[in-house]
Amino acid sequence: MARKTTSSRSPARHAAEASRRVWFVTFPGAELLDLAGPWAVLAHTNDALERPAYELVPVSVDGGTLTTRHALDIGSTRPLAAVSRGPLPHTIVVAGGAASAELPRAERAFAGWLARRRLELPRIVSICTGAFVLQAAGLLDKRRATTHWELLQKLAELSPETEVIEDAIFVRDGDVWTSAGITAGIDLMLALVDEDHGHAVAMRVARRLVLFLRRTGGQAQFSEALKRQDTETPRLRDLSAIVSNHIDEALPIERLARWLAMSPRSLTRWFARELGESPAAFVRRLRVERARSLLSDSDLSLVDIAARTGLGDPSTLFRTFQREVGVSPAVYRRRFGRSSSSGL
Repeated sequence: MARKTTSSRSPARHAAEASRRVWFVTFPGAELLDLAGPWAVLAHTNDALERPAYELVPVSVDGGTLTTRHALDIGSTRPLAAVSRGPLPHTIVVAGGAASAELPRAERAFAGWLARRRLELPRIVSICTGAFVLQAAGLLDKRRATTHWELLQKLAELSPETEVIEDAIFVRDGDVWTSAGITAGIDLMLALVDEDHGHAVAMRVARRLVLFLRRTGGQAQFSEALKRQDTETPRLRDLSAIVSNHIDEALPIERLARWLAMSPRSLTRWFARELGESPAAFVRRLRVERARSLLSDSDLSLVDIAARTGLGDPSTLFRTFQREVGVSPAVYRRRFGRSSSSGL
């Protein structure tokens, strides 16, 4: 009689290694990056783990080829009716869609399907305007949610029972996740990878994608750096880049002046005219900006963060951060750090 064999893997490890089916549901005219960005995160996770941790399935209501917002076609999407006859997914990602009270036919059809099957789905995600499909399905009632910054007010008007979060790139409320516009879907998907496979894997994937910074959900849709760059003159942008590259070093006004081929006195007048602040205050803002990034996206100690930002020691870091941000480094890390489970 043949001898029965058993797996040497524990049930917990076997569950951790099981492939999760993920449907990416999209619609005609959707933003391509709403689909491609999150898809790439999970595909690179498979590469990083060297196994099919995620089974990715492109889905549309009618199947076939879809034309995206900027005229690039997506081929071979699976029809919703066909995939519904098989096993349902662990995660549904609704990648974009229309943002209106009267949704187009495809969005309405999928919203109806989602409302009927909602309790059978462990995790539901929307990217950007996909939130309006979730809203039409009744999934955002009495929940916190977000969407692209241009459409926050519209979502609030259409869904008065939803707490629309304006200052976040993604929000998690139980098993429903919503993200802000376009590239924010990448950040949300990295958070899912973190939850499924741990922080080290998520950071490995972020590095594979050559991301400058992995953002946490509670960060604003407009970063401080983006706000600053929006108003900077070319000369100031050049100086910002140089200072950022030397942020852990001593940066007296004489050194800044040499970089711009100006005298210290001329540089001081130029800063007063352009920014209404001193060169020292400008450098201090960039140091604090870097400290915020390190607090939210690393486990570095305050000693290390103070050294890497040029703020010297933890006491100086504490005083400067408290004055500029309004909370202590510890409070900021608790709210926005990678260990935060709320996504906000």
